[in-house]
Amino acid sequence: MRLTPGAVEALKRHRARQAEERLKVGSLYADQGLVFAGESGGLMNPSNLRQRSFMPLLRAAGLPQITFHDLRHTCASLLFSKNVHPKFVQELLGHARVAITLDTYSHMLPGMGGEAADAMGDALG
Repeated sequence: MRLTPGAVEALKRHRARQAEERLKVGSLYADQGLVFAGESGGLMNPSNLRQRSFMPLLRAAGLPQITFHDLRHTCASLLFSKNVHPKFVQELLGHARVAITLDTYSHMLPGMGGEAADAMGDALG
């Protein structure tokens, strides 16, 4: 999957910060090849991530308290609003079948409401 130039730059900055943190920890750092790792290189504690990182970021941005799962829905909704193909959204979200994605987000697809009826009227009339 391609990333936006902004995402690539953010990941480069993250990698540089991570390298600095690795140096501070020294031999205690167990590199497991994770892009987002805990202080010692292993998996992040989900509770710590939510409470110490995610929630403060939401507050600082003046956003409501949401969950990580809400971010998935927002991502899918934004992509559909920009007419991104459902198959791409399915793969991005990791759904096993595009039918799952369509069942969940069909209300977000352009043309699913009055636009479909208008298109049919245009085609027949």
